Amino acid sequence: MSVIVFGSINLDLVAKTPRLPMAGETLAGNHFLTAGGGKGANQAVAAARLGVPAQMVGRVGSDSFGQELLAGLQAVGVDTAGVLIDLDAHSGIAMIAVDDAGENSIIIVAGANGRVKISDVGRLIKLLPSAKVLLLQLEIPLTTVLLAAAAGQNAGIPVILDPAPARPDIPDGLYPLIDIITPNEIEAAQLVGFPVNDPETAAKAADELRSRGAGTAIVKLGAQGVFCASAAESFFVPAFPVEAVDTVAAGDAFNGALAAALATGLSLHQAVIWGAAAGALCASKAGAQPSMPDRQTFDAFLQEQTHFKI
Repeated sequence: MSVIVFGSINLDLVAKTPRLPMAGETLAGNHFLTAGGGKGANQAVAAARLGVPAQMVGRVGSDSFGQELLAGLQAVGVDTAGVLIDLDAHSGIAMIAVDDAGENSIIIVAGANGRVKISDVGRLIKLLPSAKVLLLQLEIPLTTVLLAAAAGQNAGIPVILDPAPARPDIPDGLYPLIDIITPNEIEAAQLVGFPVNDPETAAKAADELRSRGAGTAIVKLGAQGVFCASAAESFFVPAFPVEAVDTVAAGDAFNGALAAALATGLSLHQAVIWGAAAGALCASKAGAQPSMPDRQTFDAFLQEQTHFKI
């Protein structure tokens, strides 16, 4: 019942500041940390921390960061046999500023992630027979994402696309290969061309994304909640109330938990609740991968939410 993640692996360099800097401004930070990151790796960690086998396919550089990233994935149980050490590139880097409200600003240098290509899809294809779900994002070349989605469809594996970082040039041919697409409100607005900021506009955006061929559209609205629409149903899940510390990887926690829930046989509605709960817990801690909840913490949190029926 494994989750396979095909995507990016980064080292996050995180600075905490009272507020985010304006253009040309220098601010004094109050804390610094490094942590494993990259949307792909984050999502693999999120699934593994919830007790669901996760496999990572991607690239790191032949530097000390690459070794640190592989060790971090392995330490939480992610299978890294599908990760190539690229001798001609540095590992991916994300430079992140996080303010006191938990909001963030991120600069990504792709490194080895930008060199993921068809040979990496070949490694992915060999692993698909053991998978229940395939997770994709947009921090690797778009042409490679398209090939990976097609491979997942050919193998009969549900394909989840997190269309982040946001970009308006997703080819029309990708949507029909996607079983579930999971943009946040900013990404959804870029994809559909109109503002998305509440459940009503999220429903409109979900309809548009489904009209392009995506099977199910899940629009994440941050502190408001999550709207989901499929051929069979549509529903809204309100956000779990938590004090936000760092929202950097909340969307990745959502996707990893969503995939983990589906891999274990839960319904779409249950899986969205899992995603919302994991995203909330992640936002309440600092760092990307270190903030992913373990299963014990996750189960205890859900049990406290008496207004949700899991």
